[in-house]
Amino acid sequence: MRVGAARSAATQWVAEHARTDPGFRGAYFSGSTVGLPDDAELSPSSDIDIMVVRAEDSPPAKPGKLRFQDTLLEVSHLSWAELSSADAVLSSYHLAGSFRRDTIIDDPTGRLRTLHADVARRFAEPAWVRRRCEDARHRVESRLAAFDPSAPFHEQVTGWLFPTGVTTHVLLVAALRNPTVRLRYVAAREVLAAYGHDHLYPELLALLGCARISAPVVRHHLDELADTFDTTARVATTPFFFSSDITAQARPIAIDGSRSLIDRGDHREAVFWIVATFARCHTILAADAPELHAARTPAFRAAVADLGITSADDLLRRAEDVGRFLPRLWRTAEEILDKSVGGPAV
Repeated sequence: MRVGAARSAATQWVAEHARTDPGFRGAYFSGSTVGLPDDAELSPSSDIDIMVVRAEDSPPAKPGKLRFQDTLLEVSHLSWAELSSADAVLSSYHLAGSFRRDTIIDDPTGRLRTLHADVARRFAEPAWVRRRCEDARHRVESRLAAFDPSAPFHEQVTGWLFPTGVTTHVLLVAALRNPTVRLRYVAAREVLAAYGHDHLYPELLALLGCARISAPVVRHHLDELADTFDTTARVATTPFFFSSDITAQARPIAIDGSRSLIDRGDHREAVFWIVATFARCHTILAADAPELHAARTPAFRAAVADLGITSADDLLRRAEDVGRFLPRLWRTAEEILDKSVGGPAV
């Protein structure tokens, strides 16, 4: 499927299923497909991200992943309060990129287009780029500081993994690149190579624990994850914010997308989303099927053990490693920022 056709389906979904809601205030595209031309091929392991802006300060739970007209959509809700001003959006590393280009699907109030015009004009100004890098760095620091060693092990892994992965976003934001989720390590590697900092990439992987992991090992853990994923998708009932990522509809992204990375030689880059999905599956299983959670835990434990992690103490030490790495990461980000804002945005 072409990206343009997928966008057309997304626009139709908004018209039929979002615009009729009294709380609807607009919608726009977000995520990894922003910036792709309409004639680009949409990967089978990609979806189309839609942000639906709502009037409520606390919008209802997001619909998440759903299939519409043969297109896999990822629909999220956002409050008007989060888009209160262009300055607020320009300061937010996870919001600003969507307003850099005209991504607007529907704008009944006109406010989204006004916001886009202001954000796009100032997006690459060094002060705003630096502020967004600081936003990403703060997320690393604050979420690692909130790590809870008393939580169940799968939640501990999540609490360490995601802020560790945001180290890549600091670099991507500095390079004016989209801070993608599943492919963040691939994108960070490209940025470091483009700006002459290849030497830093093995350190990013080492923080994750996968710098020396082999493709057969990663493939084995993906096979185990596939079994856990399918089991979880069959029994899940408790709603979590990531529930739609663990469904039969989402399998092409979580499982097939990871397998595609391994097949093309990016097995180390596949580790992040494999472990993230493993941990999320166990959060669901612990709530909805404790006996299956126990039965599938050895496979999860084996996957994180191959990253050098077997306990909360290991995770705490790894969090400290990230903290020690941050000053060097920041110096690199500043060097990339100085070059990126001096040339054409990419």
